[in-house]
Amino acid sequence: MKIPFLGRLFEKRSEEQPEKGWKIFTGNRSVAGISVTENSAMRVATVYACIRVLSWSLASLPLITYKRLERGKERAITLPIYNLLHISPNPFQTSFIFRSTQMARACGWGNAYAEIEFANGGPVALWPIPPWHVTPKLNAQHELYYTVRTATGDIDLPYYRMLHIQGLGTDGLKGLSPIQMAKESIGLSLAAEEFGARFLGEGANSGLVVNVPSGLSDTAFERLKTSFKESYSGLSKAHRVMFLEENMKVEKTTIPPDQAQFLETRKFQVREIARIFNVPPHMIGDLEQATFSNIEHQAIEFVVHTMRPWFVNWEQELSRKLLIGAANQNYFVEFLIDGLLRGDSISRSQFYNQMFMIGAFSPNDIREKENLNPIDGGDEYYIPLNMQPASWGSQPPATIGVASLKLLEDRKRSK
Repeated sequence: MKIPFLGRLFEKRSEEQPEKGWKIFTGNRSVAGISVTENSAMRVATVYACIRVLSWSLASLPLITYKRLERGKERAITLPIYNLLHISPNPFQTSFIFRSTQMARACGWGNAYAEIEFANGGPVALWPIPPWHVTPKLNAQHELYYTVRTATGDIDLPYYRMLHIQGLGTDGLKGLSPIQMAKESIGLSLAAEEFGARFLGEGANSGLVVNVPSGLSDTAFERLKTSFKESYSGLSKAHRVMFLEENMKVEKTTIPPDQAQFLETRKFQVREIARIFNVPPHMIGDLEQATFSNIEHQAIEFVVHTMRPWFVNWEQELSRKLLIGAANQNYFVEFLIDGLLRGDSISRSQFYNQMFMIGAFSPNDIREKENLNPIDGGDEYYIPLNMQPASWGSQPPATIGVASLKLLEDRKRSK
């Protein structure tokens, strides 16, 4: 396969660090004094966990290309983009890796880009491009195009050559970075982590005032400072007994972490960052407010209110850019989300029973949702009246199977 120009830069681009460009053009230092970038924010466990949950949840679902039928739909397995989306979008990545990477970029930078390679009149590959290299623009005719910065110069791509997964934005051209929009909350988390690490690293004797009534010479002061650092500084020396001389007194001036609400701050920041990404806290390991009665509903709300907008975003962009031309008007791309909406076994059985009783599900429909193979005769739909096949209506057909005749005779006897 011939790799396009931008595709040949795939490996090199993936190794570059985006902070260099962002530090030049954006003020990313928070009030807490911590520089917050998309990469540094990933060092916060909550940010990493939220982006991981969002990325892997989307990437783990089957992404299927369908053909619309007069009634219903069917998988378009013969269409070239079926395998492109479902199995591998390029020779270097699986569908899972491609989608999880793009989703992570969309959650971190607010945008995810991939160059679309065309051949024989259709797309044959998707080549991811880091968002810090791409700028969407409008020309004088208000036509959208994308400028890609490379080591050899800028390249302009028309809109149909770029797959653009756009997060929440305000100008319609690109999404806003959630990391930069919430840099104060993330900066506070980074500062709290650094404070905790330094508190433990410096030991329990940090922030002390040594009072010497008689004073010290310069030589004695340097000797005392060196001795104090060697004997008491560091985590391994935190609880040693301190020996003082010449009427020296030691006073502790720092506020203990518990009095400074250190732990409460860290707990609050977990929920604050989870709120930024709209991820239920229990999905990132915070089970303080999770119960057996509400955790299942929270998981369903995660699918409906958090993931569904992303699913629609991806589906519309993929269908718009990859299914072009009149010949592809009857095709569309869709995620299979049934697996994420599965409740416990009792809830599922009650739901299936209700759908079966109104003739909405056949036995094979239920078996398919439970990832079971179909059975012979399982495609019939039943209605509540004596549970006879809906296709019979009020009278059975002239020719029916032996088993069905036996069933009718048994019902007559029971009456």
